[in-house]
Amino acid sequence: MNKSHLNQKDKQAIAGFQNKLDEMRQRLGISERGAVLYRADLSYGDDEVVLVEADGFGGGVLRIIEGNYPMDYLNREEYRYSTEAEAVKAAESHYSSKGGRNIRA
Repeated sequence: MNKSHLNQKDKQAIAGFQNKLDEMRQRLGISERGAVLYRADLSYGDDEVVLVEADGFGGGVLRIIEGNYPMDYLNREEYRYSTEAEAVKAAESHYSSKGGRNIRA
């Protein structure tokens, strides 16, 4: 955790890098890190959820979680895929094998 204030020049440099990253992700068709690409509730009351989040580098992370996502939850299982599409396809397959209600992100 940073405890000192950033000067204006450093803030502008970080903002410039972030803008370049955003433009590159848009050009490549990939999502920003942490973006929810897929969500399916496997149980009534949302205490068991299949979730795919973008890793920010074109891949996706499929998570089977328990609890009150995104506030208070436990990762039961986690699988990494080299593309976002592969992760979503795996999540859809898991969802269809378990049943539940789908909330497309």
